[in-house]
Amino acid sequence: MILVTGEILAKPDRAAEVEGLSLAHVKRSRAEDGCISHDVHRHVEDANRFVFVETWSDMIKLKAHFALPEAQQFARQVALMAQQPVKIEIFHAVPIAANLSL
Repeated sequence: MILVTGEILAKPDRAAEVEGLSLAHVKRSRAEDGCISHDVHRHVEDANRFVFVETWSDMIKLKAHFALPEAQQFARQVALMAQQPVKIEIFHAVPIAANLSL
């Protein structure tokens, strides 16, 4: 499984636009082959910060996602509305059974 995390720090006057574009992007991405989950969250301590968490079945499917014109357009649009470079990290993840008693 491939785990992707991303972060956008929107310019304060562009946060609403980033939110709308982000929601459309994750909804569209969820329908793609290989997408297990794709979510965006607004940071509770900084309303201009958007955090993405995605899981994909494999790297081939993730690369296909990144190659889509819609994904590339999303990346270009939000980069223009960000205070700093958009951060993306990709991990090869192996699920671990956790028997936690809380």
